[in-house]
Amino acid sequence: MVKKLCKHRWYLFFFALLLSTLKVEGQNNNFVSPEVETARTDGYEKQLENYLRHYLVEEYEERAEKAWNRDYSSPDALKRSVEPNRRRWEKVLSPPKLVKSGTIKRKPYPLREIQAEWLELPLGMLSAEAILAFPDGASEQKKVPIIIVQHGIGSTPESPFSPGPYHEYAKGLLNAGFAVLLPLNLRSIERRNNVERFARLAGTSLPGIELARLQHLLDIVLADSRIEPDKVGMWGVSLGGMATMFWMPLESRIKVGVVSAWFNERRNKMVVPDERYSSFSPREEHAFFTGWLSEFSDYDIVSLIAPRPLMIQHGKKDGIAHWPQVVEEYDKSIVHYQKLKMPERIELNLHEGGHEAIVDEGVRFMNTWLKENDL
Repeated sequence: MVKKLCKHRWYLFFFALLLSTLKVEGQNNNFVSPEVETARTDGYEKQLENYLRHYLVEEYEERAEKAWNRDYSSPDALKRSVEPNRRRWEKVLSPPKLVKSGTIKRKPYPLREIQAEWLELPLGMLSAEAILAFPDGASEQKKVPIIIVQHGIGSTPESPFSPGPYHEYAKGLLNAGFAVLLPLNLRSIERRNNVERFARLAGTSLPGIELARLQHLLDIVLADSRIEPDKVGMWGVSLGGMATMFWMPLESRIKVGVVSAWFNERRNKMVVPDERYSSFSPREEHAFFTGWLSEFSDYDIVSLIAPRPLMIQHGKKDGIAHWPQVVEEYDKSIVHYQKLKMPERIELNLHEGGHEAIVDEGVRFMNTWLKENDL
């Protein structure tokens, strides 16, 4: 009986000690009041924020000047001189090494009057999926250029055939004689946030994964006898514009780009909150990539695309940016082409609208560089 009581008291003693420890932990040992502790932690957070913001914004120009050593003596010289930056950009996206694990599956996928196909290419545990459609008359005897048409975060591969902000621009491209490839990428902020967390843990990124999927699709699609494989363009809207900017530096088969509703003064957009434009933080954590602003503001990324033709589309009513800052970033971007004596290869389509594609201008640009001129 005595032994049982002693054992019981020991249990009570250890339980009381545990409660006491938890209570002390929660009260910070009663050495500091909650008000003082909160003020101290708020201050430390502000120090960290100011330190990182200073690095990302104020120190950017000096850091980038050391990181880039561009040679504008010829287009090939520029490409060679930025190759170290291109490799570092590849590390930002870190696309995984995916392997084709089966043959591509095709099935009819009519979109009202448009006779399209749904493609699915197995890549191990993943697959690459897309809509593929050809203009009337495309054949082995009448090959056509192809445009990668990339949808935004709130839409689907079908959306560029629809009205609204896309203004049926995929249909406009078909009518102009282009084939269109519309990859399926992950939709919605919440889903991209979720997957991007896992991707970072795995040392990759969601844009990197989606680039690898596209590249495998291109391997198959560009072998189609109806397509001119050396005449490939890409036109993305919103997050699809991000894909165009992100992927062109790493995929040389894309010869011409149109970026709608994405191009920005990147440091301000990502780091400096402002009532004149929306911010990704804190809701859209999927949009923050390790090392992005080490040396890759948008005008620097453009130098990884040059001398390939590039059109930037931005609406003055588009809340993603304060449009005068977009103009300033574009003015820095055009310098790359001016120094190559090719200023006609880059355009800013600054319009009075909002977050949308401007079809006629984009189609004209693709016609100019994929049909009328040799690149």
